Amino acid sequence: MNIHLTKSQIGLDGVPAAETVLSHVDGERGELIIAGEHVGRLAAQSSFEGVTARLWNGASKTTLTEANVRSQLGAARERAFVRLPDLLPATRGLSVVDGFRAAVAGLRAESGLAHEATIVGAFPVIAGALVRRAKGLEPVAPDPNASHATDTLRMLRGATPESREVAALDAYLVTASDHGMNASTFTARVVASTQADLFAAVTAGYCALTGPLHGGAPEPVLEMLDAIGSRERIQPWVDAALARGERMMGFGHRVYRVRDPRADVLKTAVEALASNGTDLPFAGEVEAYIRSALRKKNPERPLETNVEFFTAILLDALAIPRQAFTPIFAVARAAGWTAHAREQQRTGRLIRPSSSYVGAMPDA
Repeated sequence: MNIHLTKSQIGLDGVPAAETVLSHVDGERGELIIAGEHVGRLAAQSSFEGVTARLWNGASKTTLTEANVRSQLGAARERAFVRLPDLLPATRGLSVVDGFRAAVAGLRAESGLAHEATIVGAFPVIAGALVRRAKGLEPVAPDPNASHATDTLRMLRGATPESREVAALDAYLVTASDHGMNASTFTARVVASTQADLFAAVTAGYCALTGPLHGGAPEPVLEMLDAIGSRERIQPWVDAALARGERMMGFGHRVYRVRDPRADVLKTAVEALASNGTDLPFAGEVEAYIRSALRKKNPERPLETNVEFFTAILLDALAIPRQAFTPIFAVARAAGWTAHAREQQRTGRLIRPSSSYVGAMPDA
């Protein structure tokens, strides 16, 4: 007998697939905890290296410090730069997003070295090389003594960033480092559950991230702001778009029923960059009006601002090209992917859900 599932059952909403110590999302309360700490506190008090240490320690029961991870990632960036001549040929003729996927798929284990660091260290090197090649420029060699955020911006731009820019990107990397059992993390854990290595798991995770329902949303936020254009157009543009049934980019979330806690973390980071040519008051007015309009449209369950809205504004303020938004998301989320893959290998079992067959049955 065929059993028809509800929409949430088909999407596996609320179905636990693993036990984890890495992150917890409470959609009703608007809460994100990463490795035992609220995301806002982590972004204010920790670096990307610090949160990465927490994630890797939780996954593998190690005792790495922030300094350990900073040293490992610095060395890994250097090794990845040496390997660029081997990685970049597979990316010829591809966009930055697709080229990043091809290069990541070419990463491999390095004898005696932690796979986690090899992967996380390589990501900004690859992203920087692809962005600069798209501009007709040569890749910039990494500085192993710089922080991950500093070096990521250096390799993208070819110049040392300002301290406030580093702080803003670091806040983003921390905030985006992990987020429960999201689509890309689940994908990475499924692959890791087969006992495939971390390189296969992370490549699969990135492929899931490229979908517009997951990692591809920040760029459309900027396209929306560009389309609105000016303050006097906010109300008529939004009203007309909602009347047509269009989605407001940067609003609503599959899990959060209230405001995405990451949105306020990144809004704070953006405020420190307001003098970088970012018209924060305009973006704030757009956000405020859309929230008001969505509350009027659906007062029982209004859509709130999500992380993508301020991610778009922050990355744009840092002069990161829009085509690089997804790879930069991966630079952050690689910390979580590697931790989840390692945790799955250590504590989990083969992930093999069932399906409900709704096709034709053979004659008796």
